[in-house]
Order: sequence, then C-alpha cells, then structure tokens
Amino acid sequence: MNSNELNEIKTPVEIELDLANRIKSIRRVKKISQKKLAEKSGVSFGSIRRFEASGNISLLSLIKISIALGRQKEFASIEEVIKYERNRTKS
Repeated sequence: MNSNELNEIKTPVEIELDLANRIKSIRRVKKISQKKLAEKSGVSFGSIRRFEASGNISLLSLIKISIALGRQKEFASIEEVIKYERNRTKS
C-alpha cells in the first residue's frame, strides 16, 4: 500500500456514518420522513433516528430500511455484484 491508499482507509465508525448519511440522503430525496420510513420498514422510529445520528444499527434493521427505500437489488452472481459496484463507483 502506498501512503495515498493508507489515507483513504476509513475506520469502522467512519464507514457507519457514511452509510447513515447515504441512507438519510436517499430518504430525503424520496421525501420520506423518519416516521414514515419506520412504518414502511418495520424498524422503530428511535432506531432510525439513532442510525442517522450515529450510524449505529443492526444488520437486520439496515436491510429492512434498504428494502423500504427501494435500494435492494437482486443479483444472479457475485460477478454481477462486482460489475454493479465498479460501475457505481465510476459515476
């Protein structure tokens, strides 16, 4: 690894906060309140509020929120996942 790559490595907490910010942004673009997202996803309002503030959430709750926001994609193979991620990060 070179020094630039080391500077780009994020801590687990930074990754959590980035993910929370992405989900929050998607929720806002779709004009869905935290309360409405809680109803749609089956995740408590408090959990959603805490997640958006701290990044802390269970994997199951994150999956439920992702599905409720329409962010869940189905892939036939790991190759499709890799191709999707490469294309997404190029944009």
